[in-house]
Amino acid sequence: MSLKLRINEDMKTAMRARDSARLAAIRLLMAAMKQKEVDERIELDDAAVIAIIEKMLKQRKDSITQFEAGKRQDLADAERFEVEVLMAYMPQALSAAEVDIIVTAAVAESGASAPSDMGKVIALVKPKVAGRADMGEVSKLVKAKLSSS
Repeated sequence: MSLKLRINEDMKTAMRARDSARLAAIRLLMAAMKQKEVDERIELDDAAVIAIIEKMLKQRKDSITQFEAGKRQDLADAERFEVEVLMAYMPQALSAAEVDIIVTAAVAESGASAPSDMGKVIALVKPKVAGRADMGEVSKLVKAKLSSS
C-alpha cells in the first residue's frame, strides 16, 4: 500500500473513531499533499510524501520552540501531538552507525578530501538517508570526517 493510500485510510479510521485531534493532524497533511499535487500538476509518490512530512515536522519543531519560549505550553503540546502523528508515516530511522557507514562510503566514492568538497559528499548521501536521518546531523558528520582527513 502506498503511503498516500495509508494516510487516506488512517483519516477514515480517525473519522470513524471520532478522534478529532488525530483527524485534524491528518487533514493538515492531506491538505499539504493536495496543494503540492495541484501546484505542480503531479501525482505524489512515497518519496514526495516523505519530503512533505519532513517539511511539516521541521515546521512543528520550530513552532514548539517558539511556543515554549512564549510560555504557551498548551500550544506546544498540540504541536507535539501533530509531530507524533506525522512521525508514524516516516520510514524507520537509521542508527548512528548506519549513517556513519553511508557517509564514509560517500567520502571514499567522491574522492573528497577537504571541507570544500562537502557538497559532493552530501549529494551522494542525501538520497540514501532521505527521511531516515536528520540532515543537520549528517552534515555535521560529513564536516567532521572531511576536517579530520
